[in-house]
Amino acid sequence: MSEAEIGLIGLGTMGANLALNIAEKGHKVAVWNRTASRMKSFQADAGELADNIVACATPEELVAAIRPPRPVILMVPAGDPVDQQIEALRPLFEKGDIIVDGGNANFHDTERRVKELAASGIQLVGMGVSGGEEGARHGPSIMVGADKGAWLRIENILTDIAAKYEGEPCAAWLGTGGAGHFVKTIHNGIEYADMQMIAEIYGILRDGPGLSAGDIGAIFARWNDGRLNSYLIEITAEVLATPDGDNGVPLVDVIQDKAGQKGTGRWSVIEAAMLGVPATCIEAAVAARGLSALKKEREYASRRYPQTPRPPSATSVADLVAELESALLAGKIAAYAQGFAVMQAASAEHGWELPMATIARIWRAGCIIRSQLLDSIAKAYDAKPKTTNLMVAPAFVDMMTALHPALRITVGRAALQGLPTPALSAALAYFDGYRQPRGTANLIQGQRDFFGAHGFEKVGSRGKKHGEWKTAK
Repeated sequence: MSEAEIGLIGLGTMGANLALNIAEKGHKVAVWNRTASRMKSFQADAGELADNIVACATPEELVAAIRPPRPVILMVPAGDPVDQQIEALRPLFEKGDIIVDGGNANFHDTERRVKELAASGIQLVGMGVSGGEEGARHGPSIMVGADKGAWLRIENILTDIAAKYEGEPCAAWLGTGGAGHFVKTIHNGIEYADMQMIAEIYGILRDGPGLSAGDIGAIFARWNDGRLNSYLIEITAEVLATPDGDNGVPLVDVIQDKAGQKGTGRWSVIEAAMLGVPATCIEAAVAARGLSALKKEREYASRRYPQTPRPPSATSVADLVAELESALLAGKIAAYAQGFAVMQAASAEHGWELPMATIARIWRAGCIIRSQLLDSIAKAYDAKPKTTNLMVAPAFVDMMTALHPALRITVGRAALQGLPTPALSAALAYFDGYRQPRGTANLIQGQRDFFGAHGFEKVGSRGKKHGEWKTAK
């Protein structure tokens, strides 16, 4: 007898936690994992939730256990494993059944899979899930791209398991095809930029006035009680305050300064470049992770060049901390502005009609970049859905007008002291470039016409023009 409302394949950390979340919210879920031992351990850990879990020995048994039309969530690694699992399910599925890809998929793969499944009548849902293992277990932010009918089949389950912000579920249908996975990709890109800026502020405090990890953690904890309130600021304070269990020194002080990455940050940069939208804060953060991996090269280079002198600052630590708080908030605004601008361009390119205010709202809880800033972003798009860039939304104009002097001073002082601030510097350059009524691209157009006859538009006239350039000697 078909008794489950939904199925789930892949009981790794994320999949197992998501299955337990579904069961806890009162929905019966059928589960299957390729490794039988993992199935046994999952069942043993389910406890009182076991009544809402149908453990299946085979994919065939899983499909048979779900009420049609059958939705099955795939929580397997992105790429070929998803394609392999789809191929295994195709002969078992009927028209109208639904495959939900809950991994960090490249949205191009999602678009391809939708088209490949269309002839069979099987629907594919691209579901971005943010919040890590804790979010999967107790409430993530969920970004869905799908045919509207497929969304309606699973809406009640997804809204039940999603994080809640003031009672409102942080799950939404955002458009067709790859819309959900694209939004998740940009979420991760903003996350990269946010984390990098936080790390740069930490570096200034550590290598400028020489504050300890514990002292810097206390600063971040205070900031989390104010206008910088966010998940990433909160956990930064905790990371900096945590001692190493081996010797009691701050754990962060004995962690190698090499950052990993799984690809979504790079995808954000690539898609922004393809759309012609500057996402320089995200790009700087991705590049900084790449540079961090060159540990031996950096150590060698440090021996080849004398270190930049760092004279004592005339600014008190208290004034510096206040300055850095404003600089970090200004940088975060620039990163969010870039991310939302990329999503707007993609929405127009792919015909998704992405609801910007809704995206901001479903990011307010459950996800990694949740912050109080998202309330202001949602209100800005509610007031003017076609806002071209958050930088020109009235509330953000007021904020950046007040904040950018601190960002400018912070970047300038860091440069003079030899402290790298790639993401904060990119934020300042973006802000300055975006508000310039006359930039310097006129010279670039002249150069392009000189060597390639690419043409240019002349002030006060229409149509492509060419210059009568003298031959370079």
